Amino acid sequence: MKATTVSEMRELDRTAIEKFGIPEEILMENAGEAAYFALSKEFGIRGKRFLVFCGMGNNGGDGFVIARKIHSSGGAVKVCVLGDPGKFRGAAKLNFHILSRMPIQVRQIETVESLTTELTHTDAVVDAIFGTGLTRDVEGFYGEVIERINGSGKVVLAVDIPSGVHGDTGKVMGTAVRANYTVTFGLPKVGNLLYPGYDLCGKIYVTHISFPPSMYDAVPCEINKPPGLPPRDKRAHKGDLGEVLFIAGAASYFGAPYFAALSFLKAGGGYSRLAAPRSITPFIATRGSEIVFVPQKETAAGSISLENKGALIELSEKMDMVVLGPGLSLEEETQQLARELAREIHRPLLIDGDGLTALCRDLQILKERKAETILTPHLGEMSRITGIPVPEIDLQKVEILQRAAQELHSIIVLKGAHSLIGYPEGGVFINLTGNPGMATAGAGDVLTGTIAAMFGLGLSIPDAVRKGVFIHGFSGDLAAHMEGEDGITARDILDYLPLAVKMDREGIDEEFKVRYEGPVVI
Repeated sequence: MKATTVSEMRELDRTAIEKFGIPEEILMENAGEAAYFALSKEFGIRGKRFLVFCGMGNNGGDGFVIARKIHSSGGAVKVCVLGDPGKFRGAAKLNFHILSRMPIQVRQIETVESLTTELTHTDAVVDAIFGTGLTRDVEGFYGEVIERINGSGKVVLAVDIPSGVHGDTGKVMGTAVRANYTVTFGLPKVGNLLYPGYDLCGKIYVTHISFPPSMYDAVPCEINKPPGLPPRDKRAHKGDLGEVLFIAGAASYFGAPYFAALSFLKAGGGYSRLAAPRSITPFIATRGSEIVFVPQKETAAGSISLENKGALIELSEKMDMVVLGPGLSLEEETQQLARELAREIHRPLLIDGDGLTALCRDLQILKERKAETILTPHLGEMSRITGIPVPEIDLQKVEILQRAAQELHSIIVLKGAHSLIGYPEGGVFINLTGNPGMATAGAGDVLTGTIAAMFGLGLSIPDAVRKGVFIHGFSGDLAAHMEGEDGITARDILDYLPLAVKMDREGIDEEFKVRYEGPVVI
């Protein structure tokens, strides 16, 4: 399923109206009908009381349609207009006038105190206040109304997106409605799918409001639903399931190389080689004896020395993929080594952690690489790569990710809740697996090994990245389900990888499947 930014959705609306001749009134009627259907399905209508809050834009117009349909189906409904009804325009104005002729109480709300009784004596609330067009923080009167809705304890259905949630980022603009259900129109918005907006939406429905499917062809962003894994060859030996070299680790950084190299094996990979400083290799070996070690000469600081460059390049030519960077250290000699290796290794290369920091000094290396390159930054590392401050990236994740992937000729996994995967051709995938408990040291190192394993199991590099991100998050969800989100460690994510791969092959439990499918289509 595709997902849009707010500006892309406006363009889709314009196209529907101007190219296909679908009147705005029909689009609004279809939107209201779908929201009403979800409310009826999830909560019921006849004999129940509803309070519909309508803002001054088309979101409010959708609310008028919903109120009318509640009334026609035997529900008791009251409409609270937050503003001057004389300012309605277009389809919203038309639906306000229709509603005003019906025996439905419609009143303009000027003080929040007057809402106390109304909220006490209703069964459910419809939030049709702002929608996706919000561009500034909610405060004052509107903020107080939202706080009253949240404090009422009533079931809430949000129209398009909970009021106060930014349509592109999922960020809360001052304050926001916490909905039990959200019905979004055309396509889900990016803000419906990124935290905290995703959490505030509750269960998400989407209705295409009669948009022709061809309109979605040019939308570059979609929910990550990666292809299935190829069957595991019963005659395969370890070399058939991927050989990966991990160049990682330094004094005091034992965990990162261990988690990266072992997660490759736990997720199904065949042959994991770890090039780590000689002095730390015995300690890692006591925990990960399944790893094949390639001890490296060290700098005085205990990181991998530049002296190893020739041997590492020679070894890399025998590998299916190279992973560079987990726990590598910021020691200058090792950072130089990372840059030179990235320039001269001709195999698919996944760069993470300190490897990303090294390449930020010379991004031209990435632009000139011929083999496929994968970068797995968190927001801080993405800031260093792009030179854009973190808050600005947070406001334009999709656009900045697209631009960076294209400019660097790299597949980029922007880690977070939810992670985004950007491709050089412009496509972006939103991954729905994972949970807040995975915000823990070492989780990103497990991701690198999981992506490499998906390549070893037979997927193409682009598909392996999508699959790896999905399986990594799924493993974290299994860990959270069994252990609870609090206290999840990278070791827990690592330990659940075999089960995640097994369930992915055999069929994911319905509880998880529904969540990962994304919005339910009406």
